[in-house]
Amino acid sequence: MTIVVHRRPAPIEPFAPITATLRAAYGANYPLPSLLPGLLAHHRPDGWISASDLIADDGDALAALLDSARRLWQAQPHAAAALAWKHYAYWVALPAVVGWASARRVPLLRPSDTLIRVDDQAPLLRVGLSPSTEVAVLPTDPLALAGTPGVRVAADEADLLSTLRTSLLDEHLTPLLDRLRGQARVGARTLLGSLASGVAQGVLRTADVLPGRTVDNIETLLTSLGVADLVELVRAPDGTLTVQRRTCCLAFTLPAPKVCTGCCIKS
Repeated sequence: MTIVVHRRPAPIEPFAPITATLRAAYGANYPLPSLLPGLLAHHRPDGWISASDLIADDGDALAALLDSARRLWQAQPHAAAALAWKHYAYWVALPAVVGWASARRVPLLRPSDTLIRVDDQAPLLRVGLSPSTEVAVLPTDPLALAGTPGVRVAADEADLLSTLRTSLLDEHLTPLLDRLRGQARVGARTLLGSLASGVAQGVLRTADVLPGRTVDNIETLLTSLGVADLVELVRAPDGTLTVQRRTCCLAFTLPAPKVCTGCCIKS
């Protein structure tokens, strides 16, 4: 007698392509100090808050973040705000940026699903995602074909990029930027320049892992987010692709001044 055993297919891990790309791109430096390994926080440990708290009307959580940045870098309030934003925007955007570039799989980084821990010590903050975080994919993605819960199926590439922008920028970073500017005198162009630089650098870091698509990926993401005019991709003499900023993150104002690679201020 032949016994047929029906095995259930292994569940598809929504974030696997993202963590695999980060692991390959950062090598020995992975897991990253500012991102939870695996990205998901299956429970909220003590000291973690929702990004919604940073945007809240009372402003207490955002004020605490800016105070931590000021103490960490011994910075003036406007510089502390600019540098806190630079770090925040980079690490919060990175899962969506890498997810789109590596697999057209985009975590929807709404404030309510983005978890943050702030510290006075470097690296200032850690970022994790709630298990309820939705993932947007194309109709051909295995997650869409399997009908996986928590998956939003975009109609096409344009719809996927629009979904990325809506969740990351319109619902999350833009309200935070407005709150931030209410607490510190720093221009929107300065802050958005750091977002543009962070997105470009995030994709550039995957160049060896995802060869051949780096420039197109950077230009597409920056255009979709409306910040393409704030950075320029430049080839160094050795052929290496670099990101040249058209705004400054204000690190040059610190007690130990720093001029970042690609800054618009020349040392």
